[in-house]
Amino acid sequence: MITRTSPIPKQQRAVVRSGSGSTATTTIQTIDVDLPGPGQILVRITWTGLCGSDKALLHDEWAGFGVAMTPQAKGVAGHEGVGVVVAVGEGMENRWNIGDRAGIKWIAKTCGECEFCLSGVDEVNCIRQVNSGFTAPGTFQEYCVADGRYTSKIPDGVSDEDAGPIMCGGVTAYVACKRANVKAGQWIVLPGAGGGLGHLAIQYARAMGMRVIAIDGGDDKRELCQKLGAEVFIDYLSTPDIAAEVRKITTHGAHGVIVTAATKTVYATAPTYLRPNGTLVAVGLPADPSILAGAPPMLLSLKRLNVVGTVTGTLKDVEEALDFTARKIVHPVLVKGKLEDLNSWVEKLEKGQLAGRAVLQVAKI
Repeated sequence: MITRTSPIPKQQRAVVRSGSGSTATTTIQTIDVDLPGPGQILVRITWTGLCGSDKALLHDEWAGFGVAMTPQAKGVAGHEGVGVVVAVGEGMENRWNIGDRAGIKWIAKTCGECEFCLSGVDEVNCIRQVNSGFTAPGTFQEYCVADGRYTSKIPDGVSDEDAGPIMCGGVTAYVACKRANVKAGQWIVLPGAGGGLGHLAIQYARAMGMRVIAIDGGDDKRELCQKLGAEVFIDYLSTPDIAAEVRKITTHGAHGVIVTAATKTVYATAPTYLRPNGTLVAVGLPADPSILAGAPPMLLSLKRLNVVGTVTGTLKDVEEALDFTARKIVHPVLVKGKLEDLNSWVEKLEKGQLAGRAVLQVAKI
């Protein structure tokens, strides 16, 4: 039995991928609205974030790694969607009410039974997970069926448009700060600090008491990073030796570095920013498989460096990341658009023309 508002339309607008590879585009199409089955809810999407992962999936940038949008996604990407619950499937009546606000993430569903789920802290590696916009239709549509157990509740004090980017970009930056193992009062370096992930990492790092060195290019990025709390800004466009500048500021190098800028140059130089026992966190995902995260064995061994990776976060991590926004500590810097203009926003993302995070309005409530 389904509990629902009335009426729910039979069809909806959705942005659907056309073509494949780097020339793929999207078009607004009319598709059916699916109703939730047992254990599911139906969310009317109000806002959805635009993530670099969406661009990568739409353009098959990760096909060389065996990661490409599957037929089950029906050409609908998006994994930072927030909206209102309009129908509740059987078994979810005690968890969700009509009108509750819900957030849909990259991990749409976990099995709850595999070794990683049962560990209690590592369900992001669930071997049977379902992913929005990858193995299930994503949030670039007006109505999205979601798993009732794994969908996040949005707390009071967090707007839909602010909550969207926290579903992926925010929680990824938050977990990266935790993985960096940098204590309060210690230095962390953030290459790409003015971007969608980087500007959130500045805020989470500051909230944890870290001293932030932001790296990016141009006066606009400088202004943004300093406004968000970066103690030092290094402009890579005018700084010939960034590692030397980091050492000048920190004496022995930074305690951690989070790489959100997915370029060969940054991944090659980032380990040189670190002091002994420092940690590099790989977050940015280059399409080029020849780009490696790490350092020559001599440098790794002599400095006893740590190289770790992270991707998104657990259900509990999302709850914690949202709490920073509810308490007015972390606030995504947003540029807003319409779902109909997705192609132009993807192009801006491709050219690095977005400062902060892009969110697209889907429906009005």
